[in-house]
Amino acid sequence: MALVASGRVRRRVRSSRRPDARGRSAEDWWWDRLAPRGSGYHLLQADSMLLVLPDLEPTRARAHRRAPRRAPRSQARGPTAVAKPRTKPRPEPSLDQGLDSGWGDRIPLEVLVHIFGLLVAAHGPMPFLGRAARVCRHWHEATSHPSLWHTVTLSPPLIGRAAKGNLKGEKKLLACLEWLIPNRFSQLQRLTLIHWKSQVHSVLELVSKFCPRLTFLKLSDCHNVTAETLVMLAKACCQLHSLDLHHSMVESTAVVSFLEEAGSRMRKLWLTYSSQTTTILGALLGNCCPQLQVLQVSTGINCNSTPLQLPVEALQRGCPQLQPCGRGVPQGPGFPSLEELCLAGSTCNFVSNEVLGRLLHCSPKLRLLDLRGCARITPTGLCHLPCQELEQLYLGLYGMSDGLTLAKNGSPLLTQKWYHTLRELDFSGQGFIEEDLEQALGVFSGTSGGVHPALCSLNLRGTRVTPSTVSSVISSCPGLLYLNLESCRCLPRGLKRAYRGPEEVQWCLEQLLTSPPSSRDST
Repeated sequence: MALVASGRVRRRVRSSRRPDARGRSAEDWWWDRLAPRGSGYHLLQADSMLLVLPDLEPTRARAHRRAPRRAPRSQARGPTAVAKPRTKPRPEPSLDQGLDSGWGDRIPLEVLVHIFGLLVAAHGPMPFLGRAARVCRHWHEATSHPSLWHTVTLSPPLIGRAAKGNLKGEKKLLACLEWLIPNRFSQLQRLTLIHWKSQVHSVLELVSKFCPRLTFLKLSDCHNVTAETLVMLAKACCQLHSLDLHHSMVESTAVVSFLEEAGSRMRKLWLTYSSQTTTILGALLGNCCPQLQVLQVSTGINCNSTPLQLPVEALQRGCPQLQPCGRGVPQGPGFPSLEELCLAGSTCNFVSNEVLGRLLHCSPKLRLLDLRGCARITPTGLCHLPCQELEQLYLGLYGMSDGLTLAKNGSPLLTQKWYHTLRELDFSGQGFIEEDLEQALGVFSGTSGGVHPALCSLNLRGTRVTPSTVSSVISSCPGLLYLNLESCRCLPRGLKRAYRGPEEVQWCLEQLLTSPPSSRDST
């Protein structure tokens, strides 16, 4: 505003002076030199700079603005001079005449709620519903529909410094929640609290009073979660069956008290491994959660060097309904409903054939088995598993030393047992010899009855697979969509890469069939 005012004053002073050359100073000469009249530019003068800017307004508007200054000059020249009549600006159309202000009211309420539901499903109810409620009364009524508020994520804004600003943000958001929860959250089913440090009890107290249909609660990076808070929530929300406490500061006594109150209906539980995890798992062994189906214990960012010791047989008796199994938490031997087992790790772990047998000797429904990094697992141990329809098998060794990937045999035992159901197979880094891999992958080409194998993903990175073996498996598996041949020392140099899609896989087959034997030197 200061720059514009300075420019306007300068133009008035210049226009009041006489146009003769004698009365003009050097500054006026440079002024007219840089932005002469009628050039479409004007000057803005500041303390240390001079800006030449184009006029954004049309010329007609500028002439209309200068008309009142020209009228007195024409009257002073002679008695017969007549001033031009001032043209009145056209009145702007009112909202009632031009714009249609009721288009939003003509949308049926059910249609508007459905549209808002699509936006809420994609981006969440906040802050969209709060802003849409300010448009008009009809939109305010639509945003008040309880079905739009069934899933909510609350994270306080960061104001100022991280320590003090977060507390101010929590108090500011809590003041809004004191009205929002009683008036909007009556149908709330899933609630997530992120980065709450001091007001968790106040928020959950409101939820326990006005949200009886809550089924899922996630506390991520939350502090000061007490046993009183969790027990109060368990008593008030009788449908609560899932609790996620990843990366939150929660005392083990609080979790145990919650499980004692709501354990009979608990279905899913997520924890972060710490020194207090043993106390929580001890409660699970005491049969306090007989209906538990999902149990996941993650190591978090700071990996704990203390191993988790757990009697798997006792956990089987305490939680017989467990289905998926997370890394680091052996779920006991032979769960009848177990379909997925993941024991993968970025570093070498020491899961043996004996441990795997205790886990799976009564699990015939297993579909996915992820043992990446488990160097002590052998094909003989896998062959004795009771599952007959395994679809995904991952045995890759990543980042292992040469001492752990020595030449070994037994891969045909795996493909002979599951070739009819395997869709994804990972042998990355395994030290099977060339003849062993040839026999294992040759099983896919020996299917009878014209039925093609279901294999669609094959990872042979860093193995001793030969070009003839790769050609055979590509020809026998028309549904192969992913093939990884990186660092395969027995293949030609130009073909050691990953192939994605049927076109790239077929191109690899053509190159293998046409490449001369001399190009198949090891590198």
